[in-house]
Amino acid sequence: MVTHDVDEAVLLSDRIVMMTNGPAATIGEILEVDLDKPRNRLALANDARYHKLRGQVLEFLYQKQAKVAA
Repeated sequence: MVTHDVDEAVLLSDRIVMMTNGPAATIGEILEVDLDKPRNRLALANDARYHKLRGQVLEFLYQKQAKVAA
């Protein structure tokens, strides 16, 4: 599945493969999602593990990816 929605990726995935930008995109980083299933969106709102995973994806997108593109 491909998505640009960070919350959807963490909610639905067992593994998130983050890609670099551009026509020559490559795998930038792989993040294992070890949250219990079934997942409940409302319960995850208060789950520290969920917030940590979400933060790791955002860090890649806004900090690590910016360095790769420079």
